[in-house]
Amino acid sequence: MHVLEVFTVFLRLGLSSFGGPVAHLGFFRAEFVERRAWLSDAEYAELVAVANFLPGPSSSQVGLAVGLRRAGWAGAGAAWLGFTLPSALLMALLGGTLAGGAADGAGWVQGVKLAAVAVVAQAVAGMWGALVTDRVRAGLALGAAAALLVLSAWWPGAGGWGTLGVLGLCAVIGWRTLRGPAAEGR
Repeated sequence: MHVLEVFTVFLRLGLSSFGGPVAHLGFFRAEFVERRAWLSDAEYAELVAVANFLPGPSSSQVGLAVGLRRAGWAGAGAAWLGFTLPSALLMALLGGTLAGGAADGAGWVQGVKLAAVAVVAQAVAGMWGALVTDRVRAGLALGAAAALLVLSAWWPGAGGWGTLGVLGLCAVIGWRTLRGPAAEGR
């Protein structure tokens, strides 16, 4: 029964969650921490932290982990299928329909891009309140964002290595300044 529940929840999210991995994480938190209470804020924060450290899309990794936790390996498969299948089918359909640059400069594409920015901003704002619980965490979050912006402007080729460096630096600072469980201060 849990496998079907996992599939239907992730299918609904797969059909309605737009904006990319960062936005997906915000939708996941709203669904699995706030609405369904499948995870606590601390558990969710740990999943997101691990997923962001691994290569690949963090929302897919968090989705698989939630499915695995809820319904075992079949739940992980159900989460992946429910969440990924809608976008894969839509991308294949759009790719076939818009081949040859048919959407270049189209107004609707610009509208979708602007809407995606709003969705990502909403997701970041929602996660900020749950994950940034004190000045040290706020400083780490803002410092990491600023470092990545500066790094991308001054050294565009840094890519993943620059991100790993910033994550590693934040991990060391967090390790040295934050004591106790991640949920402390919440």
